[in-house]
Amino acid sequence: MAPPAARSTIFRLINAAQHSACPCHGCRSAAHNHGHQAMALNQLRKFATPVNAVEKEYAFEVAASNLRFGEGVTREVGMDLKNMKARKVGVFTDPVVAKLKPMKTALESLQSQEDLPFEVYDQVVAEPTEDSWRNAIAWARKHDFSHFLAVGGGSVIDTAKTANLFTIYNDADLMDFVNAPIGKGLPITQSLRPLIAVPTTAGTGSETTGTAIFDVTSRSFKTGIANRALKPVLGVVDTENTESCPTAVHISAGLDVLFHSLESYTAIPYTERTPRPANPILRPAYQGSNPVADIFSMWALRTTVKYLPRIAKDREDHEARSQMLLAASFAGIGFGNAGVHLCHGMSYPISGLNKKGPKYKHPGYLVDHPIIPHGVSVALTGPAVFQFTAPSSPDRHREALAIFNHTTVTDPSITSIPDSEIGAHLYESIARFLDGLGVPRGLKAVGYGKDDVAMLVEGTLPQRRVLDLAPNIGDVVGEDGREHLTRIMEASLEY
Repeated sequence: MAPPAARSTIFRLINAAQHSACPCHGCRSAAHNHGHQAMALNQLRKFATPVNAVEKEYAFEVAASNLRFGEGVTREVGMDLKNMKARKVGVFTDPVVAKLKPMKTALESLQSQEDLPFEVYDQVVAEPTEDSWRNAIAWARKHDFSHFLAVGGGSVIDTAKTANLFTIYNDADLMDFVNAPIGKGLPITQSLRPLIAVPTTAGTGSETTGTAIFDVTSRSFKTGIANRALKPVLGVVDTENTESCPTAVHISAGLDVLFHSLESYTAIPYTERTPRPANPILRPAYQGSNPVADIFSMWALRTTVKYLPRIAKDREDHEARSQMLLAASFAGIGFGNAGVHLCHGMSYPISGLNKKGPKYKHPGYLVDHPIIPHGVSVALTGPAVFQFTAPSSPDRHREALAIFNHTTVTDPSITSIPDSEIGAHLYESIARFLDGLGVPRGLKAVGYGKDDVAMLVEGTLPQRRVLDLAPNIGDVVGEDGREHLTRIMEASLEY
């Protein structure tokens, strides 16, 4: 409904158009009357729908990889690739997974097939950078791979996606497809080679999505490429493949699942995203919350809240490991079609600036460089973020609160809370959950201080791909966005 002043103007224009054509203007020629009427109606049309109006979205798409879930299904990948008539396979993994059972099983499966040549790249870097991606791309370009296989966590799968992309776009530069405004954000118009992804962590959900993330070390934050064309043709989710995963990795990966779910469920509705794409190929993978993504995200959230604490206590808990793997894939389908927002957007400078700043090295990670694992970097702002976003959709945040409190939205302990207080209660429940997992209690616990807030905000502002889906933030690139982000960062220093 237009505001009163606008409605008054519309009515005046309508009256003018009608009056110009009425019989009392018989002294004028019919042509003149018609022209006057047309001018008035054109004014009306321009007022009601300005030529340069930004139209909101009216549709959403659902895209996800085919998934195969079961114990021991990694043994089937050789047959899968043979069934796909693979001519030569590029296999990606990292130096740690290269020595473990999942990779051994995958190689045995490939070797069991006649006339199925393959090459292995085992130098993928945990938390990849533009340099590590360029190295992987250069290696892939030297071979003429017809198919790709990724065995590892999100870093491995994302690297394989990128190598696949730049095998097809042989002359393109890495930043051509990186999300704008950091890169050019060009559309992917060519079909990529088939990629099979075998996750060895229960976290990123990368086996289901068209997203690949890397660290832009020159700018000290993370970004990525997000396009449906990148998604694997098949995700092989094998419950045996997280047996060797250290507890710290289980927890960090599980935190990623947790916040994929929460952020996608509380993102702005897809109908509020602007602008509407002029061509369907331009419709982003991250579209805003929608009915299909909601179902997957909420199941993943409930499952994570139930099973992640069990893994933290006992990483041999087979049921918990299996359920977290499934939750990771479900959350991947959720956020892969809805998107994430503030926790992820703010996590990119938190982890990126660590290499030059605090140099925090998370316990339990077998690496020789500073690292704030992705899931941990996302969780650090979690309590403050959802206190901030709660007013945008109290009912959705109330549902999340009920899940964290192990009850239902009809429980009197939940229904009695006023909408205005949901955020404060959710802050406490998320903080309590993270504390139970041994997550560092805020940014100060990983070495950041109040003087670092401005720098962290500056690293967050370019993350438009996710920030544009954040509720309550206003004009992200304006002063209100900067002010809100500053307050959230400050509130995340400790809890």
